[in-house]
Amino acid sequence: MRISRSSQLGFTLMETLVAVMIMTGGLIVIGSSWSSNLMRIEKARVNANMAALLERKMTELDLLYRGKPLNEIKEEDSGEFTEEFPGYRWEMRSKEFEMPNLTSALGGNNTDSSQAEMLALIARTVTEYVKTSVKEVTVTVYFKSKRAKAKEMQQSVATYFVDYTKPVNVPGLGAAGGATGGSGSAQ
Repeated sequence: MRISRSSQLGFTLMETLVAVMIMTGGLIVIGSSWSSNLMRIEKARVNANMAALLERKMTELDLLYRGKPLNEIKEEDSGEFTEEFPGYRWEMRSKEFEMPNLTSALGGNNTDSSQAEMLALIARTVTEYVKTSVKEVTVTVYFKSKRAKAKEMQQSVATYFVDYTKPVNVPGLGAAGGATGGSGSAQ
C-alpha cells in the first residue's frame, strides 16, 4: 500500500521555522510594549510622589513661618524625606520679591508732568512696600532612582509670604499704618 504525499499529516521544517519566527516577533513586540508601559507607570508614580511631597513641604513651611517676621525665613534649607520615600530630597530657597519697575508703565504720554510725578511717586512707594513686605519662597523636590542611571528628576513650586503689618512709608506723610491682622502668607 502506497501513501500519497497529500495525505501525510504534520508540518514541514520550513513551515515550523516560519511559525517560530512569527511567534518570536510577536513576543518581542509584546515584551517591548509591556516594558514601556511599566516605565510610564513608574514615572507617573514618581511624579505623583513628588507633587505630594511638594505640597507636604510647603504646608510645613507655611506652618513654620506663618505670623513670624520675614527676616526669620531662612535663605536656604534642604533635607531628605523619610525612609518611606528613598531617593527623594528637597531644597528651599527664599529671596526678596522683585517688583518690576512700574514707573514707565504708569507715566503714559497723555499725562502732564505733575500727574507723571505723582504716578512715579506712587509706583516707587508701592515697589518699596512690596520689596520689604513680600518674600518669595521656592521649594524643589528631587528624585534620583538608585537602580536606574537616569538623570535626577525635579519639580518646583513657589509661594509668597506677606507681612501685612508693615507700615506704608508715604513721602511727606511718614508711615501710614498697615492692615489689621497678623502676618500671613498668600499662595
